Amino acid sequence: MNPLKPLRIFNKAKGQPQVQVQVQDQHWYSVKAVGDAGQRSIEIYVYGEIGTWGITANQFVQDLRAMDDGVSPVVAAFNSIGGDLFDGLAIHNALSRLGERCTARIDALAASAASVAACGAHKVVIAANAMLMIHNPWTFAGGDAEDFRRVADVLDQTLEAIIAAYKSKAPNIDEAELRRLVNAETWLTANEAVALGLADEVGEGVTVKACLGQGAALQRFQHAPKALLAQLAEPPELEPPEPIDPPPPAVVDASKLALIITQSCTQAGISNLIEPLITSTKLVDEATVQAALTRAKAVNDLCVAARFPEFTLEFVSAGLDAEAVRGRLFDKLVGSGKGFEIDNSLPLQNDPPPKVQAKQPDPPSIWAARKGAQTGQTSSSKGA
Repeated sequence: MNPLKPLRIFNKAKGQPQVQVQVQDQHWYSVKAVGDAGQRSIEIYVYGEIGTWGITANQFVQDLRAMDDGVSPVVAAFNSIGGDLFDGLAIHNALSRLGERCTARIDALAASAASVAACGAHKVVIAANAMLMIHNPWTFAGGDAEDFRRVADVLDQTLEAIIAAYKSKAPNIDEAELRRLVNAETWLTANEAVALGLADEVGEGVTVKACLGQGAALQRFQHAPKALLAQLAEPPELEPPEPIDPPPPAVVDASKLALIITQSCTQAGISNLIEPLITSTKLVDEATVQAALTRAKAVNDLCVAARFPEFTLEFVSAGLDAEAVRGRLFDKLVGSGKGFEIDNSLPLQNDPPPKVQAKQPDPPSIWAARKGAQTGQTSSSKGA
């Protein structure tokens, strides 16, 4: 018999093939302290899937431990379709250990593993328009018949953990009725959850927009209410981020920038442009200097190609770009009567040697050569 791989118990609707695909839902999760020292409280937002693809129990417990001072009230706000059941149980136990100072607040939805987690709080307040969903655990596995029997046993044991979690919150609930509701995938309104003892109080109804992308995932369940699906399809309204102070201005090393201009101009043979480039760039930053050097080299190449190198300094000092310089040089060429176009290529000193051109056919020369050859042949015959 093959050893059974570790099982993951998921919050997925049974009979849906897409549940085996990793869910990429976004989530909104935060743990923060609010209020002054005398009225400090800790707020936790679990707005997203619980487990590997969202808010893990390890992350939740570590963040809560880092923030908790042992006395501040803790409010855990839920708007989640659930997720990994074991992570949900771990969060349930973490909230339970806080005792009477812990309140779970269901803002829109606490489904499956999220309902298990929320029921760990000493007090559960559910918004008037929110819902709580309970259902059987689900998983998938591979192996032989004995493997599947063991999987079924694990699911049965997991179901008992779910029942125990709900009964810890509602000890007076009829267990047979609870099992029936869990088996039927039951969506409880706020009043129904309070009537069963899974919530303590109905809070004010609020409009909570989406579990950040979980509306599509919620459709995997068999009995998800259409009104809830429509609500969760809307984009969330998140608090605007706190303004960030602009970074301090970078310190400019003017001497370094001047050295870059000097070295670059010397290497390019345009030392006469060093002073106008320093003046025009004002040595603001390296990007400005490099752009000016590139522009100056292009202007110099154009002027040399047009046989007007003496205008390079004037054009660079005026801050003209290559297109403007082409126009100026064209006007000068036309006015000078030289009658040739600008050769936008490398400067003359870098030009390759001219190619050897083939001579055009010269019929008279060819005819004379042939006549001379025929005369030579006749003389040779007579001598023989």
